[in-house]
Amino acid sequence: MQLADTPNKVNDMIKDYIMMKQEIARLERILYGFTVPMDNWGVAQYGIDATLPKGSSGKSQAELKQMDIRERKQLGRLTLLRAKVMVLESYTDSFADLATNIIYDRILDGWTYKSIATELRVSATYVKKRKHYIVELIVCKQKNSKNLKVHEKPLSAQKTPSCPL
Repeated sequence: MQLADTPNKVNDMIKDYIMMKQEIARLERILYGFTVPMDNWGVAQYGIDATLPKGSSGKSQAELKQMDIRERKQLGRLTLLRAKVMVLESYTDSFADLATNIIYDRILDGWTYKSIATELRVSATYVKKRKHYIVELIVCKQKNSKNLKVHEKPLSAQKTPSCPL
């Protein structure tokens, strides 16, 4: 599955970048962190009560199985979101000029075209054009990396197709 093979996919990934980062953090807390069952929230136990066995959680086998399915789905979503974020983050500071690198970083941070333009003292149209350039470059490089993986020749023997930008 190619994550960034069309401009629409890349634009959606950029638009959802902050949400994806937050969801990754949330899923990691759920899947790998220590969670307290909801029925114990706000209940502290002291003394002998804290050392006594707690017994079963009261969940049926069907509920436990459903949790496992849910966790598997969450892990799949976490893997997909991590891959998308890695694609976007791999292009930070990789453009030829400083202005494009700054524009890309700020777009990922959720800045508007107008706020970026004001900060850099350029027009919002210029920022929008640079974003389109960035998106096309990401799409081109992602397609090229996919094509290079398909061929069996060593990378040194292959001709790397250049992006038209």
